[in-house]
Amino acid sequence: MSKLNRLAEKAKKTNKGKDVVFAIIGSVTNDLRQLDLGAINVCALRVTEKARERIVAAGGQVLTFDQLALNRPKGENVVLVRGSRMREAKKHFGRAPGLPGSTAKPYIRSKGRKFERARGRRASRGYRA
Repeated sequence: MSKLNRLAEKAKKTNKGKDVVFAIIGSVTNDLRQLDLGAINVCALRVTEKARERIVAAGGQVLTFDQLALNRPKGENVVLVRGSRMREAKKHFGRAPGLPGSTAKPYIRSKGRKFERARGRRASRGYRA
């Protein structure tokens, strides 16, 4: 999912002018925090109604991939925008959870009195590593 503020930042960084089309494999959503939106051309699988209204009002275009293939058969001046690569499993990577300095998230069944609260977890239960 790509928000309008990410597209506006990309548009400022590319110096090719208005002729650039940003291709997104995903959906484009509105972002109320982005106040001024330049004229950007977007090609995406899905665009929300508010995002489409704002892009067209700013002087940009919203294309489908069929239209993009007809307009730019060689793909010139098309910038591919990828989404975030963060996923839940990455939160568990790193040093073992519970070690000093570790930020890894533990795999636990539940949070409560009986789950991962035994010796070695709290000083009141004998020792703390």
